[in-house]
Amino acid sequence: MVAGLLPVMRAERVPLEQAHGRVLAADLPALVALPGFDNSAMDGYAARAAELADLPARLPVADDVPAGRTDVRPLAPGTVQRIMTGAPLPAGADVIVPVELTDAGTTTVEIRSSPAVGTHLRRAGEDIAAGTVAIAAGTPLGAAQLGLAAAVGHRELLVARRPRVLVLSTGSELVEPGADLLPGQIYESNSALLVAAVDDAGGVARRLHFVPDDVDQFLATVRAELAGRGDDAADLLITSGGVSAGAYEVVKDAFAALGTVEFLKVAMQPGGPQGAGTVDGVPVVTLPGNPVSAFVSFEVFVRPALRRALGHAAPDRLHAPAVLAEPLRSPAGRRQFLRGRYDGGRVSQVGGPGSHLVAHLARANCLVVVPEDVTDLPAGASVDVVLIEGALQ
Repeated sequence: MVAGLLPVMRAERVPLEQAHGRVLAADLPALVALPGFDNSAMDGYAARAAELADLPARLPVADDVPAGRTDVRPLAPGTVQRIMTGAPLPAGADVIVPVELTDAGTTTVEIRSSPAVGTHLRRAGEDIAAGTVAIAAGTPLGAAQLGLAAAVGHRELLVARRPRVLVLSTGSELVEPGADLLPGQIYESNSALLVAAVDDAGGVARRLHFVPDDVDQFLATVRAELAGRGDDAADLLITSGGVSAGAYEVVKDAFAALGTVEFLKVAMQPGGPQGAGTVDGVPVVTLPGNPVSAFVSFEVFVRPALRRALGHAAPDRLHAPAVLAEPLRSPAGRRQFLRGRYDGGRVSQVGGPGSHLVAHLARANCLVVVPEDVTDLPAGASVDVVLIEGALQ
């Protein structure tokens, strides 16, 4: 249901230095070959291998070829040219003799040993040919990809626009971190968690100050936010809290009256109560209020949807098989996402299953997935784990 809410974001062209972390929206062709010309892979001497059959050999150094030289002369028979790494290969040369195999002469050089023909040469196009796809659409742009894009001649890149996400936590018991707490109040943490999670998924999050458990005030605040900001309008609203079966479920009460948001109980733990739909045409996902439930629900439902909207070729987290370090139990009929520490193919559960155990979540680096039809797993059993980033080491 959540996966179908967000369309693929439109593409926009951005400068190379602003493309880090974005997703390429179209195949990127190589405007030039890499390497663009035959060049040396070593500091040494460009030579003809056939002239080095009898060693040691003394040959005149006819020229110097530093990297960046554009007027390299052909290699005259019976001579060598001193050459630097990355410098163009003189026509006629078919081997580079590393300087370590010589006396490093500058006018005449003694070559004591020589590698085989073709050694230490970088041939034009051996990395990538001009006109071929350098980076495929749907690829996240990290340091290596941006380096390649620059190397094949691109100054700007066509990338998917980052989804704009409005994050709202609800609850009269919530207080800004750092303020004095009265009995029954807690510090609001879900917006910090969800804003960071949106950013990690590739979106741009804006935090809306949480509102009390008042249906009319909540709905008026949300509709005003969704109606404004023009080109900066939200593509998605994420709420946390107010969706369970209690008497003061402000999100559920407010949105249910609109008839465009569906609320249901999902057979998973944590994160059973969920909702999704639209408010005034804007996609909305309503998450549970307990921090661990909000985090797991975001990971299962929202993060893949955001990454699909960005055009990721692989929107899901990496999964890995793991061996349980200790036995665990799970309630029947609900898929469990347990916090775990994954190391070298083994996984240990971190804390209990409680959805309020935020400190345990902060120490986890994976979620252990236990299918709904499994109730007991012994130590040594094989399980599937979802690798999550941002965990404390």
